Amino acid sequence: MKQDYIDFKQQREIGDIISYTFKFIRENYKAYFKSIAKIAWPAYLLLIAAVTYYSYSTVGNSLMFSQDGGFFISFGLLMLGLLLYFAVMNVAAFQFVKSYVSNYGETNHHEIKQGVKKDLGGMFGLGAITWILIFAGLIIFIIPGIYLSVPLSIAAAVLVFKNESIGGSISEGFHLVKNNWWTSFISLFLIWLIVYVISFIFQIPVLIYTFIKMFTMMEENSASAENVADMFDWVYLSLTIIASAIQYILYAITPIGVAFIYYSLNEEKYFTGAYESIENLGKNE
Repeated sequence: MKQDYIDFKQQREIGDIISYTFKFIRENYKAYFKSIAKIAWPAYLLLIAAVTYYSYSTVGNSLMFSQDGGFFISFGLLMLGLLLYFAVMNVAAFQFVKSYVSNYGETNHHEIKQGVKKDLGGMFGLGAITWILIFAGLIIFIIPGIYLSVPLSIAAAVLVFKNESIGGSISEGFHLVKNNWWTSFISLFLIWLIVYVISFIFQIPVLIYTFIKMFTMMEENSASAENVADMFDWVYLSLTIIASAIQYILYAITPIGVAFIYYSLNEEKYFTGAYESIENLGKNE
């Protein structure tokens, strides 16, 4: 066991979940992001290509709803790219944690890679179902979508850690969250908020450039409908794409938080870690 090994199989309060999420990233970021990069880079490059095409077909050409359907094509490709990337990234992240836990602080990349191959199809399907259910819930009355987002987020962890089917993962996600929805929601929200704030830093150059262009156009009295599109030039597009590329990398922090929430809920329901500790004590004696 590594000296700085973090035991996931413990019940934790909200503050502990947040602090241990970033402690784990701080102590394992090199191995973690290297592992994610080795597995997710094809999906990542496809996503960046989709983001570039979407940005060009909307902002770049000011043709958001053009008759040639460029917006709808680019939007569809973007959604597909996001779904694929998050499926690969999530399953790679959870497999990293699974390897970390089973090897007591060490990770085996071959083991992680094989796990990704096994679970990627299920994660992609679960991701598609999750997006559809949450979107439908938000349209119906917003609150159902927010409610569903919590157990469905946990379901992604269940699929990997318990080797469940898509349906079994969703069912177990609801079971784990039962009586703990608010704790899980607040933990997820705070992790997401912190990651968003960190990633927002990389949007600052885009905002600065936008304000500079806007003030320049106002001083030149050229803010007409024809010239507004000039504000979104290749520099703006480049900065936007770079910021998005960095943000998608930082989103890999979120599954670690989800893993801590899952293990905390699982421990409360099944006492798995406690039983393992007792068994290990018996063996050591």
